[in-house]
Amino acid sequence: MEDVVFVTHNKGKIASAKKQLGEVNFKIFEYELDEPRSDDIKYISKYKVMEAYKLVNKPCISLDCGFWIDELGGFPKAFVNFALDTIGIDGILKLMEGKENRKCRFTECLSYYDGKEVHQFMGKHEGNLAEKILGNDTDQKWSDLWYVYKPFGYEKTLAEMSDEERKNRIPYESVDSMRVFADWYRKEKK
Repeated sequence: MEDVVFVTHNKGKIASAKKQLGEVNFKIFEYELDEPRSDDIKYISKYKVMEAYKLVNKPCISLDCGFWIDELGGFPKAFVNFALDTIGIDGILKLMEGKENRKCRFTECLSYYDGKEVHQFMGKHEGNLAEKILGNDTDQKWSDLWYVYKPFGYEKTLAEMSDEERKNRIPYESVDSMRVFADWYRKEKK
């Protein structure tokens, strides 16, 4: 199988790719891609993978994620980085003060482009929002939301879990776009 290039500057996404992509031969090209303004993660991911291909001129992948909070009508959606840069985790928690419905989810889209065709793979991770910031920093973290996101079926945030707990957690209500891509890629490239 030929190498696939993952273009990202996010250390947490790189760590996740090393675990999730399994038999896919991939290389990292550390670069911060421009991100168009949109609340559609499929559009953003496709745009970014097309830009990535122009940089590396090889089959490549790009991953874009959004975060939906049910009680806030989905906010911040694909504008996660903007929300974190402006109001931060504290601001998100302030918006949720006194709210009983704490359901939230990460939604992700991994796009693969070989220079001819774009293939997209969706992922979703259901959970609940903690009432305060909990946990420790880790090199596995790809978002500050790790301090407030409790995966469905767990009472701990991702930042409170050990590496072993995160690795072995039962993926209730969870689909990982990197794993879906890796399965497809293995079958496609046999």
